[in-house]
Amino acid sequence: MKEIILLGASGNIGTQAREIIIDNQSDFVLTGVSVGRNIVELERIIDKFSTVKYITVEDYKDYIFLKEKYSHITFFFGEEGLIDLIDNCPCSLVINALVGFVGFLPSLHTVEKGIDLALANKESLVVGGKLIKDALKKTNSKLFAIDSEHCALNKCLKNKNRDDIKYLVITASGGSFRDYRFEDLKNVTIKDALRHPSWSMGNKITIDSATMMNKGFEVIEAMHLFDFNLDQIKILVHDESIIHSLVEFKDHSYLADIGPTNMKVAISYALYGNHYHEVNVEPIDFEKINGLHFRKLDLNFYPCLKLAFEAIEKGGSATCVLNRSNEEAVRSFLKGEINFTDIAEVVKLTLHEHEVVKYPTVDDIINSDKWAKNKSREIIRRIANV
Repeated sequence: MKEIILLGASGNIGTQAREIIIDNQSDFVLTGVSVGRNIVELERIIDKFSTVKYITVEDYKDYIFLKEKYSHITFFFGEEGLIDLIDNCPCSLVINALVGFVGFLPSLHTVEKGIDLALANKESLVVGGKLIKDALKKTNSKLFAIDSEHCALNKCLKNKNRDDIKYLVITASGGSFRDYRFEDLKNVTIKDALRHPSWSMGNKITIDSATMMNKGFEVIEAMHLFDFNLDQIKILVHDESIIHSLVEFKDHSYLADIGPTNMKVAISYALYGNHYHEVNVEPIDFEKINGLHFRKLDLNFYPCLKLAFEAIEKGGSATCVLNRSNEEAVRSFLKGEINFTDIAEVVKLTLHEHEVVKYPTVDDIINSDKWAKNKSREIIRRIANV
């Protein structure tokens, strides 16, 4: 039985991971969680999972309140509390479902301790993929990606000869505005942007899908996970989102992974160590599918994706700055401070002012993240006139 720490337990991925753990109690036991500020949901988790004995929250005031109310549970707080949780809670697997840069150090710490990592936090590999890969080589821990695209690539690549592979093909829905004209994007609303055509996701990832920054992140992840170069990875816009990724072989035949648009499939595959297991989701009814549709990728329509490719080419700390500037821009858009099209502008201006550290250490990555946070906020204030 796997003892599990779930970071980001109250979020979209965290909630679905909890449901899988409940459905498979003979295989998994939840021993520790982090929940940020969602104390109401945390109390539901405590009621549901009597096995949870270690918890991290974001704010000190919540920490004080909770440790008095639940004396049988050990509590931690803040970003350091995420590390404390990993250090003190018995576990054989950490699920990192945190959102943003905050997930990087817990991911690195997990693999440095030789603990297996199920990773839904894209940012960990985006900002510090090389450091995490180096740590994996030094320990016995394994990394399992919780992502429909990388789950699909894992399945398609399993037991295949690398020399036979021509391209990895990552599919993309095209996001909320795939049927819009570029000139109309300046006036779209937050509500418009959060109306994803295929998936039900958290706000941040839904906006990243609309800008296609998430595909840039997924390309970076794929490069680290599978050791393929940028010129060996393609993006294919696919409306229905039931083909999650493909592999093209040198004879131009393809192998595709087709499945429901439900993240439980990818979560289960990761939790079971990249193996198949029964999942409680609605299967695809092919008789009801009228067709599969594909579109040519227009990089001019998705400037954030173009900036992601630029950051990949620059290398080093550039992808860290890409991530933080995007985080700040998306947060400002969701607060109504800037327009949707300003997201790419903030990322571009921040990225172009950054002096790249080619081979960043952990401290370099932390410093680059802080620099990008301050610089992007300065640019946002200028754009928003606040």
